[in-house]
This record gives sequence, C-alpha cells and structure tokens, in this order.
Amino acid sequence: MATLILVRHGRSTANTSGVLAGRMPGVALDERGAAQAAALPGRLAGVPLAAVVSSPLQRCRETVRPLLDARPGLPLHTEERISECDYGDWSGRKLAELADEPVMQVVQAHASAAAFPGGESMRAMQARAVDAVHDWNARIEDAHGEDAVYAMCSHGDIIKSVVADALGLHLDLFQRIHVDPGSLTVIRYTRLRPFLVRLGDTGDLAALAPREAPGGNGAAEVGGGAGAP
Repeated sequence: MATLILVRHGRSTANTSGVLAGRMPGVALDERGAAQAAALPGRLAGVPLAAVVSSPLQRCRETVRPLLDARPGLPLHTEERISECDYGDWSGRKLAELADEPVMQVVQAHASAAAFPGGESMRAMQARAVDAVHDWNARIEDAHGEDAVYAMCSHGDIIKSVVADALGLHLDLFQRIHVDPGSLTVIRYTRLRPFLVRLGDTGDLAALAPREAPGGNGAAEVGGGAGAP
C-alpha cells in the first residue's frame, strides 16, 4: 500500500505563546515556522509525491504552500478528519493554566478515557484520524499504485495518535511519542502491517539541548509543543 509522510505544521504563534490553539481561527506560522515551511520543498526534493492532504487549519495550509508552489500541478486535498483535536473549552487557554486541571492527569496517563470539556474525546480524535489515513491510503494506491508516496500535513496530537495506531500501541501510551513542529514522520503501510520509517525527523538536534519545558516533569505537551527555541 501507500507510504505516508506525516508533516507536522511549522511552529505557530500559539506554540511560542504557550496557548492551546485547537481549532481557533487565525493561528499562523511564526517566523521559524515560515522558515520550516520554506525548507519543506528541499527536504522532499527526491520524493515523487502523488498528492498532498492537509488539515483545513491555517497553520497547515501555510506549511504546505511552499511545497505546492515548488511543484505546480501537485494536487492538494483538504481533509477535515485530520484537523486538530477539538479541545473545547480549553481552546485558547494557556497550557500553564491547564496543568492543574483534573482532566489533564487523565489526558497524560489514561488518554483513552479523556474528553475535553465542551470538546471531543481523545478516542474520537484518534478514530477519525486513523480512518482518514486508511481511506487516503486506499485512494492513493488505487490512483497511483502500491508504491505511491503522499504527504499529509496535520497536528501534533493527531500525528502521535496515528503513529500509536501504526505501532499497535494502546492510546494510553501515545503520550510517549513526540513530534516537533516542522517534523516529518513516515509510515509505510503494507497488506499485513505498517512500518514506522521515520519519527519526528527535523534534521535538527537543537531540541535535545537541556532547557526548561512544560514537559520537564515527565508530562507530555498537549498539542505537541513548540520544538527547539
């Protein structure tokens, strides 16, 4: 079946301000995020892409724009099912404020039981995203053959949940996965099983440098984090 390149959108203004953006409108790439987007065509220069599939949110559309500009004729498809998790009443709030919310402990340790107030559950988020991936795998293979490669631009928690599914991990373990803004994660799907080929590849190890971070106490950064400074 198809090979999927999952692109996490470039760093956004919400990432750098520590806000859980969710589906809020008007969240754009910041300067670093724009540079990450501009580098995407070069990073994928040797890959014959069949199509690009994107979340409808602005930060994803801005991330894939340089790639589309560099490859006239490369089709773009918008897919609602890979949009950001609906964080409901948490959308627009500072992550630092949310750390003490009782639901946050469930999000961290028992994600399959977590539902955001006024929003969706993490189980529903994963189900829709995985369904979208399988549907697009079949669609791309039907149109371009089983060796086809395509890119899908989405969000941190969405990508982590798709990776967990590919690895056969229970959703409760998905917070052990991390993908930085602008990173590439590659999954090769076959008839019998998926293979994780790359995970959170940025080509930059700056994010490994010691620093103060919301996840410094062992907690995962809801929404995916901002990556290297």
